[in-house]
Amino acid sequence: MEGTRPHVVVVGGGISGLAAAWHLGRDGGVRVTVLDGAPQVGGKLRVSEIAGVPVDEGAEAMLARRPEGKELVRALGLGGELVDPAPVGASIYSRGALRAMPKANLMGVPSDVRELARSGVLSAAGLARVPLDQVLPATMITSDVSVAAYIRARMGGEVVDRLVEPLLGGVYAGRAERLSLDATMPRVAAIARTERSLLKGARAAAQVSPKDAGPVFTTLRGGMGGLPAALAAASGADVRTGVMVRELARTPEGWRLVAGPAREPEIIEADAVVVAVPAVAAARLLAAEAPKAAAELARVEYASMAIITLAYPRSAFPAPPGGSGYLVPPVEGRPVKAVTFSSVKWPHLADADSGVLALRCSVGRLGEEHVLQRGDDELVALAMGEMAEVMGVRGLPLDSRVTRWGGALPQYDVGHLDLVARVRAAVAVQPGLAVCGAAYDGLGIPACVSTGRTAAASVLAHLAERRGGEWTTGRPAAGTR
Repeated sequence: MEGTRPHVVVVGGGISGLAAAWHLGRDGGVRVTVLDGAPQVGGKLRVSEIAGVPVDEGAEAMLARRPEGKELVRALGLGGELVDPAPVGASIYSRGALRAMPKANLMGVPSDVRELARSGVLSAAGLARVPLDQVLPATMITSDVSVAAYIRARMGGEVVDRLVEPLLGGVYAGRAERLSLDATMPRVAAIARTERSLLKGARAAAQVSPKDAGPVFTTLRGGMGGLPAALAAASGADVRTGVMVRELARTPEGWRLVAGPAREPEIIEADAVVVAVPAVAAARLLAAEAPKAAAELARVEYASMAIITLAYPRSAFPAPPGGSGYLVPPVEGRPVKAVTFSSVKWPHLADADSGVLALRCSVGRLGEEHVLQRGDDELVALAMGEMAEVMGVRGLPLDSRVTRWGGALPQYDVGHLDLVARVRAAVAVQPGLAVCGAAYDGLGIPACVSTGRTAAASVLAHLAERRGGEWTTGRPAAGTR
């Protein structure tokens, strides 16, 4: 090993792996190498200009009310670049028209029947079914169930189809019939185990929510896609792109990685390894040394999607969009599942060029791969058709961009939390090995940062134990603050 510092290799240069590398370098004083097979780090965080406006190609924001993301940004010295969204609402395209999304909801579960009625999202019959939740016998939940199974039993199918489904589709590109209630809607899962009425529980949850917590989301002025490069630079790690790791094996001293093409393999020795790649790739790497973990990870299914970004002159809209965007329930039968009016949602983008309105159309849910088989020109035409039909947009866009994210979103199916627990238990018996990423504890940036920090803390604890407590940097280990 080079010098006297332990060497840790992080496999995967997405936000989770980079967060792990940053915590390792800052808190542990180890030598860190990050290996990523892509041409650039960042995973699904990327930003580029369209008609002169910087618009994210992947995740455009992060939760502001979960601290890990903002704390990391501030630690990097970028706190002044955090910007809030405009105080405008979103809509749902339901029953053939755009309708205001009820603000009183818990991940789509309504807590105010009157507001729900005013929105017009549900039919009269669907609306009448909701308050029956208060008189129906309790739905006993003793183990994980699908989101759809529980909410349908309490409030009826229309709440699932027209409120919950589009919200979950925007996050996971998944299906409520399969997604885990415990993993994707933990607050609702808690209500299911403690309250007879979901409506009553959702109303109580809304009352205890902080009224002055500020916006739910935040982003960086230059786009979330700028975060990975800043994080990589601050980590002090040796970041190598275009390097695919093919094998991972234990050695008496630690770990051996085989990278690069089979005809010219590169052997890399490490004291510890953090595997920060998607579940399918992680399963391949762990198959030899952690077969039980590999078998579980191989079960995690991924959904693909694409984002079509369009830039129009503002004059193309007969009236300026009144909100940040809209969601489309699958029951509407439309290929576009969500639209974000980026230049409305993020005022700093409008300031960049007041004559341009940039927007993003999202397509692709689990089981809708056929939509993504269309060429880029077809997807752009599809998005233009959506804007013409729903928003009355006239003319051609000034610029367009198609970004495909194949196998991008892990599906948290029923039993996901137990699956993750089994993976971590199987990995924990391998000294100096840790895993992190979106497949475990959440898809959002703060959740991914948290898994990276936890993985770093795990390998640092192993290294300290191996050195008999003699190795120290004078800094607290990651995750102990």
